[in-house]
Amino acid sequence: MDGSAAAGLRVLPGWEMAAYLCLMVGSHLYSFYEVHRVSQKYEGEIDGNFGLEQGTLFWGLKKDPLDFEWSYWVEWGRERILWLLAGHLLVSQMCRLFMEKYKPWCLMVYGMAACWFLLGIKGFAVILLYAAISFAVAQFQISLLTWMCSLVLLSTLHIPAVEEAKRKWYDTENEYYLLLFTVSVRCLFYTSFSLEYCWHEPAQKSSHSFLWMLAYVFYYPLFHNGPLMNFDEFSKQMRKQEAFSLKTNVGILIVGIIRIFFWWCLAELMIHLMYIHAICSSSSPLEAVSYWALGGLALAQVLFFYVKYLVLYGVPALLLRMDGLEPPALPRCVSLMHSFTKMWRSFDVGLHRFLVRYIYVPMGGSQSSLPGMIFSTALTFAFVSYWHGGQSYLWYWGALNCLGVIVENGIKRILSVSLIRDLIEHFFSPRIRRRLHAVLASVCTSMLILSNLIFLGGNHVGKIYWNRIFMEAQVQDLELGLTERREVHTGPPLKPVQVPLDGIPALQHVDCTAQLSVIGKRAEGALNLTDHVTDKEVKQCQSEYLTPEEHHSLLVST
Repeated sequence: MDGSAAAGLRVLPGWEMAAYLCLMVGSHLYSFYEVHRVSQKYEGEIDGNFGLEQGTLFWGLKKDPLDFEWSYWVEWGRERILWLLAGHLLVSQMCRLFMEKYKPWCLMVYGMAACWFLLGIKGFAVILLYAAISFAVAQFQISLLTWMCSLVLLSTLHIPAVEEAKRKWYDTENEYYLLLFTVSVRCLFYTSFSLEYCWHEPAQKSSHSFLWMLAYVFYYPLFHNGPLMNFDEFSKQMRKQEAFSLKTNVGILIVGIIRIFFWWCLAELMIHLMYIHAICSSSSPLEAVSYWALGGLALAQVLFFYVKYLVLYGVPALLLRMDGLEPPALPRCVSLMHSFTKMWRSFDVGLHRFLVRYIYVPMGGSQSSLPGMIFSTALTFAFVSYWHGGQSYLWYWGALNCLGVIVENGIKRILSVSLIRDLIEHFFSPRIRRRLHAVLASVCTSMLILSNLIFLGGNHVGKIYWNRIFMEAQVQDLELGLTERREVHTGPPLKPVQVPLDGIPALQHVDCTAQLSVIGKRAEGALNLTDHVTDKEVKQCQSEYLTPEEHHSLLVST
């Protein structure tokens, strides 16, 4: 924690900060408890619709298997990828011990062999071909042309004919998806290399050769799923030769494995105790649960995503440290995020650096005018949405994030005006300013969670949350207001009169069931303040239960 953050914490009294902490932790735990109760309540329905897995951990509790990304990478890791990463670790440590100078090329050859083993000769050829095309286009040293080439190569992943041809290369869909995910991540790597090649002087081209591009593209710990590391960072760190200590590396490895195992256990425990993804995949439970459970589901969804990427990024980050490289920082806890800008800066650090260096800053960024900043932000999020797949829900997700970042930057620009800043400091004490900032940040946090729910669950989940939290709550407030404003005027109480029912001819023709029906309907109307009895209803009731003669005499008397 830096000095400014620590000073900000000292603005409020300790008891107040402790109260906020207890409230946050308590609300998290209680909402998770409500999600667990909902999971147990709908377990039979969820099991019938989606098929829960019988878990072997955590007291035999069933497991929610509907998070595709988690199930997919855990299965691949258990079967092959973890073993290949162990092989990479062995090769890199041997290189650091005996031939540090040749480490990049040894790891390049190992990465190419692992790619060939997992994706086959055709998958390996596709990645090699894309890298060669990108390198050839980069020779023109025109950044716009390089970007156009990268977008065209990325678009081939969405051409139906090309997709069908690639599917025929493999026996299972999982193998095809592995190629798809790998190529999409490789797209960012060869784009980074090609743009750096365009920007460097001719004297520096020796460090940007095609051989270095292959060493970067086929570096195996980052090969299938990232995290992303820009070429300049990779090249500088890979060229730097540091003193190697096997004992130190063994200690780093043991601590890293323990930490990753803890995160993996936490992620598994979450989907054993709470059927987060199964409930969000079914509209009926999501629309029926309490607001506590609804909030708990949202928190559990985004927190599981966070823990999942601690594992998925933690494994390659550990191997990068073992190779003598400094990996991008792991994601920060989403419960501590209260702005769109900080979320993008702190969750996927490698992707953020890529977007800022190659799109946002070249297009003008925050240093340009307001229209230039808006254009830079919109273009950045358009690429992010397209790179993730380009489905409709991803465009909504990208648009919400883009709007959030633009609004935050606009507010910062307004508050940076000296006149406004002086007025705020004059009329509001530091404690009041901090509390007001927290109130505004809560609005941003709720919209941030909503955008992430769209990203994780799709448009239908975002729509349900929007309707229940914003629209349904307004309707309930309106109904409550109307009920509170209704005035009921009553006259003096009537004296009870005993009337022998057997003496009324009209009731002699009515059976007990009809009597109970009439009494029940009128009693219900008396209890319901919105029920109004009209003359038409009275006449209908009279005609239904009175004889024609009695009906005629009653009309004459009235």
